[in-house]
Amino acid sequence: MTDPTDTRDTGPRVGTPLWAFLAGVTVIGFTALVVAMLRLDAAGLVELARTPLFWALSVLVILGELRPVMVSSAASVGGTYPSTMFTFAVLLHFGLPVAVLMQAVAVAMNGVVTRKAWHRVMFNIAQSTLALTAAAVVMGVFGIAPSPAAPWVPDGSDLPAIALAGVAYFATRAALVCGAVALHERRSIMRVFRVTVVPQSLVYVGLLGLAPLVVVAMEHSPGMVPLFVAPLAAVYFTATLSMRRDHQALHDELTGLPNRKMLIVSTEEALAEARQDERVGLFLLDLDRFKEVNDTMGHPVGDRLLQMVAHRLTHSVRPGDVVARLGGDEFAVLLPSIRDAHAAREVAARLRAALTEPVRLEGMTFDVDGSVGIALYPDHAPDFELLLQRADVAMYLAKEGRSGVELYQPDKDRNSPERLNLLGDLRRAIDSRELRLHFQPKVSLGTGAVQGVEALLRWRHPVHGMIPPSEFVPLAEQSYLMRPLTAYVIEAALEQAARWWHTGLQVQISVNISARDLLDSALPEQLEVGLAASGLPPGAIQLEVTERILTGDQAYTQETIKALAALGVPLALDDFGTGYSSLIRLQRLAVSEVKIDASFVRRIAESEDDYRIVRSIVDLVRSLGLRSVAEGVESDEVAMRLDEMGCDMGQGWLFGRPMPAADATVWLREHTGAGPGIEYGYQPEVSRSA
Repeated sequence: MTDPTDTRDTGPRVGTPLWAFLAGVTVIGFTALVVAMLRLDAAGLVELARTPLFWALSVLVILGELRPVMVSSAASVGGTYPSTMFTFAVLLHFGLPVAVLMQAVAVAMNGVVTRKAWHRVMFNIAQSTLALTAAAVVMGVFGIAPSPAAPWVPDGSDLPAIALAGVAYFATRAALVCGAVALHERRSIMRVFRVTVVPQSLVYVGLLGLAPLVVVAMEHSPGMVPLFVAPLAAVYFTATLSMRRDHQALHDELTGLPNRKMLIVSTEEALAEARQDERVGLFLLDLDRFKEVNDTMGHPVGDRLLQMVAHRLTHSVRPGDVVARLGGDEFAVLLPSIRDAHAAREVAARLRAALTEPVRLEGMTFDVDGSVGIALYPDHAPDFELLLQRADVAMYLAKEGRSGVELYQPDKDRNSPERLNLLGDLRRAIDSRELRLHFQPKVSLGTGAVQGVEALLRWRHPVHGMIPPSEFVPLAEQSYLMRPLTAYVIEAALEQAARWWHTGLQVQISVNISARDLLDSALPEQLEVGLAASGLPPGAIQLEVTERILTGDQAYTQETIKALAALGVPLALDDFGTGYSSLIRLQRLAVSEVKIDASFVRRIAESEDDYRIVRSIVDLVRSLGLRSVAEGVESDEVAMRLDEMGCDMGQGWLFGRPMPAADATVWLREHTGAGPGIEYGYQPEVSRSA
């Protein structure tokens, strides 16, 4: 049950409060040890060393210092050593010098056997010496000053003195150890006291309470002293069994890290003690591609990898931070105290850096990486469950965006109460047909003729007013509403197209769809049924998808693409220039039109770089035999430059803003059949055909 989170062997940095505390206690403790040794009756000690009792006590103290009695796996200061009973008995019977000498030797041997860092061994010798000195001072107040030459044996009237000496011993040791732990883990010392002192005080009462009986046995029947090992062993094994059950309930069996239950307890304690100027951070970390390791190398190798990850994580956080395993390849990190979001990101970056170091197992080298989501109290959530849920949201954003680390953002949380309410309202808006289509014209830059319109979705919420598509469309894409929303838009667009076409306005309507829609096998059937019911040709409607569809290969293998091409419904590529396209992918996707993103178009009159980018796209599109459409055309100069470079169509406020169906109908009747330059500020090239 080795605790992988134990970082106490890591030496403190010089000049830190922990370093100053440890150094101060060590200096004072060793000074007290030297003073005690100077007061030692050498002749009496030599005489005592000739007795079997001395060596029996020495062995019992040393053995009792090797393994502590653990009463709780959550105790930050560790367990209580059985040597306490025999050391305190030696203090009562033979005095302070002999007791501190035996204790110092036992602590030093413990450090050698357990390979503790030297600063921990020195501190432990010092704090135990100071505790024994405090007990000896109390005894001196009562006139009790034993020595090897004049051993002391208590009787019933001495119980108050012994009790107060025991309290002084326990209080001194608890204060020094809890102070070190509080500084090491950057916790409140009162919190450390509450967690550790109460359970340990019960063990100390038992051990220190038996010490006078050991003294009586030492005086009257020295051979009976080893028999005290039996009740001590019973206490030890009972406590060990209890602690083992406690440990299993609060820790992960594979890695030894705290589990979800202990993480909840630790988080609630941190939230209760959080100060106003500080945050509590909760990270959720998920390993990337861990399943590949399990599937390729088997679960035993995967388990060893998880153990290595646990070790790396615990040695990459600060003392006092809690690393927990929630299951599978998912870990959580609690920061009980963090300054702000920037500091939290630094810790997260350190965790990822530790993970990315190559791991070598079974003769193979693995590259491990992870995605980290961050949620902070009180900024993002008031309790553990919400912190964990929002850290989970941030983690999946990091995984989807491949950014590695993400801080929780309410506007991207598909599970936030506000977004869930908006999702419900959107569902009702679709059912009650509250959504409306506005239409923005696309105009030939060569002739000025209207070539079509783009349908843009608008939603006027009965309470919140006009809600932009940038808020509710991504919400639909991340939920079950994308399909019904797309079906609603296509149905509304076909209805409006039918009205126009049957009254002589043969205008093509472009409809935006998502990549998920394009891969929906039901889409071609819906279009085919809708076109037939409306009496429209396939060219009456055009589907627009963003350039991101080109970043995946799966789109080209779908029957949906082939079915749309067979149906005759044209496809346009929207926002071109903002993604990572290739000519091969562009050719494989059966598009007839490419729309150049407005972010480039708007600046072509001021920026030569943007002008060259747009011109290159226009030339590329023309070489592939496709039409080019420039979005965001808002000035005469931009329109003329586009016309000069050979762009086919323009769309923007220069020609018309998005209009409701009624206004769009009036606008189309006024502009359909318009000749060169009519109603537009710029003068198109009449000689160039559209």
